[in-house]
Amino acid sequence: MTADTVISAQGLNLTFQTNDGPVHALKDVNLDIRKGEFVSFIGPSGCGKTTFLRCIAGLEVPTDGTLSVNGMTPDQARRARAYGYVFQAAGLYPWRTIGGNVKLPLEIMGFSKSEQAERVARVLALVDLAGFEKKFPWQLSGGMQQRASIARALAFDADILLMDEPFGALDEIVRDHLNEQLLALWARTEKTIGFVTHSIPEAVYLSTKIVVMSPRPGRITDVIDSPLPKERPLDIRDSKEFIDIAHRVREGLRAGHVDD
Repeated sequence: MTADTVISAQGLNLTFQTNDGPVHALKDVNLDIRKGEFVSFIGPSGCGKTTFLRCIAGLEVPTDGTLSVNGMTPDQARRARAYGYVFQAAGLYPWRTIGGNVKLPLEIMGFSKSEQAERVARVLALVDLAGFEKKFPWQLSGGMQQRASIARALAFDADILLMDEPFGALDEIVRDHLNEQLLALWARTEKTIGFVTHSIPEAVYLSTKIVVMSPRPGRITDVIDSPLPKERPLDIRDSKEFIDIAHRVREGLRAGHVDD
């Protein structure tokens, strides 16, 4: 573990006890994530990607092993509001305006009304939703709602952003656009991002590091440090470097199935 490591998992295991017997969700997960990295987790459904993200967030408790977030336990990091979390669905309250949804965590945390207004304006501008604060969720497209959800996660300015397949339900054109916007947002804010996806092109396009996971019990079969430049137009997906990384991800997914 280096000085700039913000998330560190060592020998992490998680077994759920169910009425049908134990379910081994994670097995011997070892991973370090450094400050400012964009790390994608990819693997088949049920491989433990989301479970690992929830462990980082202190929403699940590993059976054994160690996990630290900003030098704290995940529960301490959660209480210290060290991260923002974006779920698969936008999860906006329909009776609140977009501005009202974004400022909800700020209200709970006791920020002054003036600082709430300043932060809401700033994060809505970051996700290109300036001027939409008085709209209601039903007046926005699915992609815009998800951007509002990202703004809410950014509102209290945590260093870490955890994203659980936030664009999975969107069509490919909207998804491409939001991928571009997310990269631009990451470049501007320099957050450390953990991102769950089922899409190989999305993982390769967005990430500085790609973590490939096997079917349950979730194990890491490969960790790929991307050689792609930080500036990434969409047409980089046609480059040899991009195709080579995508091939390695695919091979890692295949190897996970073979080892199972």
